[in-house]
Amino acid sequence: MQETTYDIGGTKIYAAETGVGPPLLLLHGGGPGASGVSNYARNIAELAEEYRVIVPDLPGYGRSTKGIDGSDPFGYLANRIRGLLDELGLDKAHLVGNSYGGAAALRLALDTPGRVDRMVLMGPGGVGTTRALPTPGLNCLLNYYTGDGPSRRKLERFIRNYLVFNAADVPESAIEERYQASIDPEVIAAPPLQRPSGRGALRTLWKMDFTRDARLSRLPVPTLVLWGAQDKVNRPSGGRMLAERMPNCDLYQVANTGHWVQFERAQLFNRMCAGFLAGRR
Repeated sequence: MQETTYDIGGTKIYAAETGVGPPLLLLHGGGPGASGVSNYARNIAELAEEYRVIVPDLPGYGRSTKGIDGSDPFGYLANRIRGLLDELGLDKAHLVGNSYGGAAALRLALDTPGRVDRMVLMGPGGVGTTRALPTPGLNCLLNYYTGDGPSRRKLERFIRNYLVFNAADVPESAIEERYQASIDPEVIAAPPLQRPSGRGALRTLWKMDFTRDARLSRLPVPTLVLWGAQDKVNRPSGGRMLAERMPNCDLYQVANTGHWVQFERAQLFNRMCAGFLAGRR
């Protein structure tokens, strides 16, 4: 796997790349200690049989620059991923986004639909998450760096109780790897996923809520939404809302699955993702 760090307007973005074929970016979720390769550990090799798979660490995570623009998080991420496409010399690419990465993909598609070929979203953020009280899982995620600060116990509780449907699916080694990444001093100093606060907090929440974006009903990008029926982080009802609002959106609700569809149901995900992006039904 080729590894490169790109400079996108002063933001360093690390990306791993493998495979040959149409370009496909995999955008990871925003849980503590997340990174691109770890998020898609069960998907990269199989998708690379058909696609040029590019897996960045989003700003704030992994080996990329820490800290983001908290006044418009999804817009900031979308701008940096678009800059990565420019740096790679790609006019257009497929996007796959999980949770936080799904929100980044959707925002990029809304801002510049001509840059996105097809898109797969798994439990994307910003879909009804700001209009009601946060789910227990989202609360657990947002509280990770508050109170008594990060701990392995807090991270394990989030992953086993809220991220997945079957807690036994996640090995201890994966939790330890994410915990060590989550306590990087640069991350602790500027956690990438926080509750908006202070002046402008309401405006930030509005920017992070796609249900308020009229462009959603005009988005031409063919989209597949995969949502775990037992998702405790982002409500599965968000999937139905996207399918009703977006003109070219297919929805597949995955039984006995939580927030991490690509990990918990890897075989199903890999097959559906590869087929949809290639235009196969």
